Amino acid sequence: MTGSAVHGIRRRTRRLHVAAAGCAAAALCTVTTAPSVADGGTGSAKPTIVLVHGAFADGSSWNGVIERLERRGYTVMAPANPLRGLYSDSAYIASVLKSIKGPVVLAGHSYGGAVISTAAAGNPQVKSLVYVSALMPDVGESGMSLSARFPSALGTATTSVPYQAASVSGTDLYLKRDKVHPVFAACLPNSEANLLAVTQRPAATTAFSEKSKAAAWKDIPSWALVGRQDMTINPKQERFEAKRAHSHTVEIDTCHVSLIARPDAVADLIFQAATATNTAATTDPAHPTLANTGTSGRSTEAITLGGIAGASLAVGSGVVLLGRRLRRRTH
Repeated sequence: MTGSAVHGIRRRTRRLHVAAAGCAAAALCTVTTAPSVADGGTGSAKPTIVLVHGAFADGSSWNGVIERLERRGYTVMAPANPLRGLYSDSAYIASVLKSIKGPVVLAGHSYGGAVISTAAAGNPQVKSLVYVSALMPDVGESGMSLSARFPSALGTATTSVPYQAASVSGTDLYLKRDKVHPVFAACLPNSEANLLAVTQRPAATTAFSEKSKAAAWKDIPSWALVGRQDMTINPKQERFEAKRAHSHTVEIDTCHVSLIARPDAVADLIFQAATATNTAATTDPAHPTLANTGTSGRSTEAITLGGIAGASLAVGSGVVLLGRRLRRRTH
């Protein structure tokens, strides 16, 4: 082989090495720009968490829970529950849910549990339900029918006040001022319980008398918190409801307003519901979990970029081998 030919082959070999290095570098860059896994390790988009308050309260009762969930990077909503009746309240919350894009974790406290059980029915965006010291009626049940089976101190703690709103009239239920602390908020200081009494929002009697027409917990994985010291809803009722719904259940020493007294425990339970993966929900109804809200494991983008990276490395390796063969031809 002539000297000029050898020199030409060596130039081509150097160019091939440069190309191989470029391919390998491109592959590494592609791999490192793949999106990171979302909180919880599932690669899924974080759900929006919607918190529904119960009777005698408002959205501010969730304040401590909201702070903890937002610190974990979640978008949180706590819409006002109208407290005018189960049918109208659940229709209103259902309309709020329809305005949200992406997956939703829906939590309800006290009477709010009955509302979310109806509002979530038929909505595929709702991936899990969380019941915090809550009502969980089955179809045909009401708050009143459940309390008749599991009596509590709430039966003698309310007072009835007629109301008139335009052409609509009815009866509101208020907590008696001297019953708020012992029945509703015994785990809070007297001063805080007094503020709850002063600012309480009444619930129309129809909130407790109207019978549920849906029970979303039959189809959607659920989590439940039982307050062992609850005087508003009998803890036996909360355990019965959770067992019937096959809910993931935790029990803590707290009164009815666990979301105020123990926001850490409530936020942790909601976090569990938000980060669970759908490994058993369809095969084992006794151990339901949150339906997966995205691609399992790596995201589709990461898989695609990883494939490109692998192809680039393969091309680079092939170029290096070709260069070696050309060098052997010069000897």
